[in-house]
Formats: sequence, C-alpha cells, structure tokens
Amino acid sequence: MDGKEKIMEKDAVSKMEGQESEDPLPSAARREIKTYVLRIGRMTQAQERAYEELSASWCIPFEKRMLNFVDIFGNTNPIVIEIGFGMGDATAKLAAANPDINYIGIEVHRPGVGKLLGEIKRLELKNLYIIEHDAIEVLEYMIGDNSVNGFHIFFPDPWPKKRHHKRRLIKRPRTNLLAQKLAKDGYLYFVTDWLEYAEWALEELNLTEGLKNKYEGFAEPQPWRTQTKFERKGQQADRPITELFFIKQ
Repeated sequence: MDGKEKIMEKDAVSKMEGQESEDPLPSAARREIKTYVLRIGRMTQAQERAYEELSASWCIPFEKRMLNFVDIFGNTNPIVIEIGFGMGDATAKLAAANPDINYIGIEVHRPGVGKLLGEIKRLELKNLYIIEHDAIEVLEYMIGDNSVNGFHIFFPDPWPKKRHHKRRLIKRPRTNLLAQKLAKDGYLYFVTDWLEYAEWALEELNLTEGLKNKYEGFAEPQPWRTQTKFERKGQQADRPITELFFIKQ
C-alpha cells in the first residue's frame, strides 16, 4: 500500500469513527448550560433493589412527547411537579398527606430516585411518579402549556460563585418556561437557605411575565410544606430559610 492509499484509508476510518460517535443532539442542545452536575453517589443495597424492582412501574421514561396526566394517574386531580427532590423524604410525605393531588418528581441523582421508589412502595403511594432526567428538557418536551397546578423548587443548588450563576434554575428565560407550563392560578413555590439566591430569585421572578408575587417580598412559610434534609442542614449552619410564592395570572 503506497502513501496515498494509506492516507485515504486513514481518512475513511476517521470518518466512520466520527459517524459512530456523533452526538445525536443538535449543536444548540449540546451548548445548553445545565442547571445541575451529575455527582456520582453510591447507592445502598436497599436503593439499588428498589430501583431495579420499581423503576419500571413508577419511573416515567424521558421521551419527546407530551404526557397525558389522566392516562398516568387515572384521574383529573391537580398536578404538582417537584424539581430536584433530592432523597425524596419530604416528597413522599407530601404525597402521602395529599392523596387528592398528583405529584411528579424530577431528579437526576439516582440514589435519590432509588430512595424515593422505596418510599413509594412502603407508603403504598398511588399519586407519585418520577422522571429521571434533566428538568428543563422534561418541561420542554413532555409537559403541556398551562397544565401544571404547582411547581415545588425546594433548596436547589445555589451555585454561589458568580461565574456559575448562569446555571441557576431560577433564572430567565428558565423562569419563562416555568410560567408557560403553569395553569391559571397555579403557583411556583421556591425555598432556599442561601439568602443571596433568594434575592436573585425574587428579582428574576418579579420580571417574569405572567407571574405575580403573592406577598410584598419574601413569602411566609407555608404550613403544609414538609421540612427537608437540606433545610435542617441550613438551619444547623445558621443560614436563614427564605421562601418565595408566585401565582400564575
């Protein structure tokens, strides 16, 4: 094989390898800044067992098609979506206390998904499903406009460093997407133990078309909200717990 043939063969192999490894997502999607970082967490045996046994029944696969909530839950009860439920303890307690509300929890941390699946089984919950995927993509492709009665965003990653503020979930235009999915009189309930993020979120939500603050500024604690593990950690660190409650006009 002469030098020219070797070069041609190398080019052909490189082209084939490039086709095999080509990212199926469009370039815009590849550049999208994520609101989370996947952190490798070790699953306990109980979490692994719950994930293996229950995910097929209680985890909704990510697909680029709109969900039909009646088909999923078998009723027309209100829909509340929690973005980033962590280990899911508070999520399960809320679902158990409100059987007439349908909950969807979105989380990318698999140990947390496994933990919540175990709680779904233990509490025999019928009104809680999980989507293990990026919340922004779930909202864009799977959740219809004007279809959600409430969003719970409890103790999201505050991304405290200024260069990371672009990753914050409560940031326009992401807040525009949340407002777009809320039904009339639906609510967005945000809680954080990072005061600077609360002040940032208040400004971003005030500037989001279609949303109106239920309070003059920060919200009063809602008595029905269940305390989370992250909230207890924030209190132990003497950080103030700050809440926001906005309504879709």
